[in-house]
Amino acid sequence: MDRPLFIGDETTAAGYRLAGLEVRSPSPEAAAAELDRARDRWPPLILITAEYAAHLQPAELERFLSRAEPPLQVVTDAAGRVPVPDLAARIRARVGVES
Repeated sequence: MDRPLFIGDETTAAGYRLAGLEVRSPSPEAAAAELDRARDRWPPLILITAEYAAHLQPAELERFLSRAEPPLQVVTDAAGRVPVPDLAARIRARVGVES
């Protein structure tokens, strides 16, 4: 069975590696290419740090987040340098519900 995949900085990747995930630490600018490669392998889950997700074009990030398979979740890095987007706000905006 494939393992979940983490994409992000090396320090944060070390923790996810210890937790048993497969990890990739390309440059943040290479995040889109890494996501494309991961999608072809269909891991059960993809985690990407907010820092790396910020290097994706907004439409590209939305395309990855909207896919049901494999699911993609944006997570914070070990240092908490870049805040994670507000998932609830994203869902409300997507369905047209004001908070």
